[in-house]
Amino acid sequence: MFRRASLFALALLPFAFAQVSEDFESGWDESAWPTYAADCDQGGVVTLDTSVAHSGSNSVRVDGAGGYCGHKFFGTTKVPSGDLYVRAWIKASKALTDAHVSFITMPDPAQGSNKHLRIGGQSKIIMFNRESDDATLPDLSPQGISASKALPTDAWQCFEYHLGTDGTVETWLNGEAIDGLTAKSGVANQNAGQWQRSSLVPKVTGVYFGWESYGGDTNTFWYDDIVIDSARVGCDE
Repeated sequence: MFRRASLFALALLPFAFAQVSEDFESGWDESAWPTYAADCDQGGVVTLDTSVAHSGSNSVRVDGAGGYCGHKFFGTTKVPSGDLYVRAWIKASKALTDAHVSFITMPDPAQGSNKHLRIGGQSKIIMFNRESDDATLPDLSPQGISASKALPTDAWQCFEYHLGTDGTVETWLNGEAIDGLTAKSGVANQNAGQWQRSSLVPKVTGVYFGWESYGGDTNTFWYDDIVIDSARVGCDE
């Protein structure tokens, strides 16, 4: 009886502790990593790039279009049921501008139907954005902006983030924590006033990488060596 129960528990492990690790060296499996364009899709292309890579020979390239419907992503719904940690090596061809854009989007039913938790840029820095109320992390005040970081261009960057079951958000760029992109339940944060006015806890059902523009900005991003897990793996994994 004990052995049967143990086998049953082991069978559940991939769902409770889902891990995705992909370096695209076997190509881009479009059934495992389908394209995604919420709401509308007018332009933008996802391709396997065999000439640019963080490791090996391949990466996935997203040529992001401009305009309000410039939405194009690829990703997976294989996410852990508890804490979510994502690590991706990212290369951007252009710097983030004052315009609002996203380079990671996550369907988040906790916000309501067809709403997303987004990571992107505005005011030239990396930020989180909650679609349901348009709250940003950090606040886009001078202090909040200075607490985040710009996304360097034309070189591979190790980008990591954590979404906790208590509403915690943590973010790292090349292994260094970004204060402006950190918010913890019950902990006051002078740069997260807008974000923490809501007690909403993200419960994302997928992670998608690409480009979403709400104005004229275009960009090209490359993604490689992606890990999605229930624990942090860091940049050296």
